[in-house]
Order: sequence, then structure tokens, then C-alpha cells
Amino acid sequence: MVVYILLLYLSALLQVTLSGKHDIYNGYTVEAVVIQEYDDVTKLQHLEAELDLDVWHYGSVGRRHAHVMVSKENKQTFLWKLDLYGLQHYVYIADVVTALEQHEEDIIARKIPRNGEAVPYNDYPRFAQVNEYLERIATDYPNIATLVDAGNSFEGRPIKYLKISTTNFMDPSKPIYFMDAAIHAREWVTPPVALYTIHRLVEDLRDSERDLLDIDWIIFPLVNPDGYEYSHTDERLWRRTRSYRPEINETCYGVDGNRNFDVNFNTVGVSPDHCSNTYPGPEAFSEPETGYVRDVLLEYIDRIQIFLDIHSYGNYVLYGFGNASLPTNAVSLHHVGASMGAVIDSKKLSKATYYLVGNSNLVLYQSSGSAQDYGQAVGVPFSYTLELPGYEYGFLVPPDYIEQINIETWPGIVDSARLAKLFYNARNQN
Repeated sequence: MVVYILLLYLSALLQVTLSGKHDIYNGYTVEAVVIQEYDDVTKLQHLEAELDLDVWHYGSVGRRHAHVMVSKENKQTFLWKLDLYGLQHYVYIADVVTALEQHEEDIIARKIPRNGEAVPYNDYPRFAQVNEYLERIATDYPNIATLVDAGNSFEGRPIKYLKISTTNFMDPSKPIYFMDAAIHAREWVTPPVALYTIHRLVEDLRDSERDLLDIDWIIFPLVNPDGYEYSHTDERLWRRTRSYRPEINETCYGVDGNRNFDVNFNTVGVSPDHCSNTYPGPEAFSEPETGYVRDVLLEYIDRIQIFLDIHSYGNYVLYGFGNASLPTNAVSLHHVGASMGAVIDSKKLSKATYYLVGNSNLVLYQSSGSAQDYGQAVGVPFSYTLELPGYEYGFLVPPDYIEQINIETWPGIVDSARLAKLFYNARNQN
């Protein structure tokens, strides 16, 4: 009886807490658009700029539909333009506010039986919890884990990452696997995968996977903490960083961190609108957060064999370049990426789509200034964007799916690490 009363009280408290929190999205819907030709993606990008749309997912020609969030004010024009272009469409999420409230209810309901406590890799951790976990791992396992303070975010948050090595990064014969997550703030399912990787390498290393420590690891679980925190406290669907430059624009904050790298910067797949989700920034590496990723890549470029930039959503393994040109090792890139995707697929839920693998421009859409492209351009042999599942929820994946995403993604990470190491050893023997 006491438990029942407590649950009623918590439910009432939840309704008060959620009331009005997502009002910014009143009247918003998410529309699905059928992508049948490559030119349909171009049309969608034009509409994105013209109508200030938030494209959650651009779809894939003949295989996956695009998902576009649109305001009540722009919806009629948007649907009319789709009809004008001959693009089929249907409602994906009828009421964004309702979907957001359900998402938050799912998160709180998961915490109630656990008294609010959960390991951060099986939950949606806040910034402080991520850093606490990294600090604990470094303290409890000093012989293998080293905590690095990369520097502060624009708003002053300390950004940290872990180096995992049995030889303190002193063995030049060992390749490095560099992984980062959450350049885009609203992609909450990405930090748990990075944290779970730490867990499996340090706290739960199994005999069958001890060879993974023949590789050194750098794991950067939360690149954009300012935007990530803002997406928890103010706007759940915030994507950008939170830098503020009133001399450029007095009302718009942040840039698209995954368009802010110095590779084909500000050329394709970006918007000059300072408020746009694809605004690349006033210059390459204008954001301290993207600068820290660059610094890691350049410091260890001689040994980084694979760079995995984790995003959501859509089930993709993508490689460069975003302008549709291909790296010289495109065949090897595709081989390793396809193997990683296939291994993940072997563990996926039946309702999930299979991973698509290929050039980011040809499989998805044109882009410039991405972390994936920058890693490839500066010399990382295997540089990928991994887009995790969204199922039918898009960015609002219920927390009960986190463990599944971790469990299915980890074998793919293991597979890519082993394959990349084979290429590394073969290169060094020649």
C-alpha cells in the first residue's frame, strides 16, 4: 500500500514537473518523407533552409524515409511544397510535445525502482555523472586507465576523456582506437555506448577479449557538454554547441559541431543562417570542443588506426568524404565498416533496420567539416561515423533500449578493432 501511494505521489509530481516544460514545441509534428531519388535529398535540403526545418533524418534513397520536424506555422507550406515536388509523405510523430513528455516519463519511471541510481552506461547520464564515472575508473584502475582533462567548454565545463593502455601509451608498436560521442547534444544514446566500451575494457574484460589490450584506446564520451546539459534542462532537441558571439548574432547560440572541422569547411551541406542546425560557425574550429577532438587526432596521428565518431540515429556506418569524393583506401574502409555493421546486425532487435554502410554523401547526404572527414583527411586510415538505432522513436529512444544498444554495438566495436589492427600490423611490416 505504501509503495502504491508513493507511486501515485511520484506520478502527480511528474505531471507538475513536465507541465509546460516542452511548450517551445507546441504544434510541432514530425513528417516522414519518402526518398526515392538522390535529387529528393537535395530538394529536402533546400526546403530545410527555406522553411527553417529541423531534419532529424535525411533518409536513404529507395531504402529509408526522411524525418522532418516542422512548426505549426510552416507545416502547411512544407506539405504543399512536398506535393509540388511530387514527394510522398505521412505523419511520423503527430505531436512532438506528447512524444517528449512520454520520453521523460519513461526516463523517470526507470529511475523510481532504482532509487535514481543506475550505472551511467545503462542510463542517460548527466554531464556530472559522466565525469564522475571517468574519475572513478581512473582512480580504481590506475595501471590501465588515465584521465585527461582536455580543457573547458565554452561555458566552462571541464571536458575529460580516458586513455586506456597496459603500457601507458609508451609502446609505439600498438595502434590506437579513438572513439568520441555526443558532438550533437540531443543524441543521448551515444555517451552510454562510449561508457560501456570503457566498462568492457576495464571493469569487465573477458578472457576472449584480452587481445583488445594489444590496442591503446582513447574514449571521449561527451564532446559537447554545454549543448548536452541544455538539452536536459531547456530544449530536449537542441543539437548545437552553446557558444555565444553577440558581435556576430545577438540571439542565436552555438554551431553545428559536426560541421566545424577544417575539412572542406563551409562548402556543402551547411547553412549561412546563424540559427540553423547546420550553421558551421564563423571559422573552422571556432568551438573549443571540436578543437579538443582535433588535438587528440593530431597528437596521436601516427598511431590512431581507427576513429569512431558516434551519432544517432538511423543504423549507418559511414565514411568520407561528405562531398562524394572517396579516400584512396575506400575498399578497405568499406570492408572494415561492412564487417562492423554485419556483426552488430547479428545482435539487433528484429524490428530494427539493418546497418547501411558506405560513403556518407552517397548513402545519406552531402556535408562538409565533419569529424569523420577530418579524421580521414589528417591521416587516420579508418575514420567512421556510426549512427546508432532510433527504432520508431528517433532521438527519443526509451531508456529501456540502452542496454540492448550497448550489447549489440560492442561486438561491432570489437570486430572493427581487430580488423584495423590487422591492417596496422600489415602496414608496419612492409
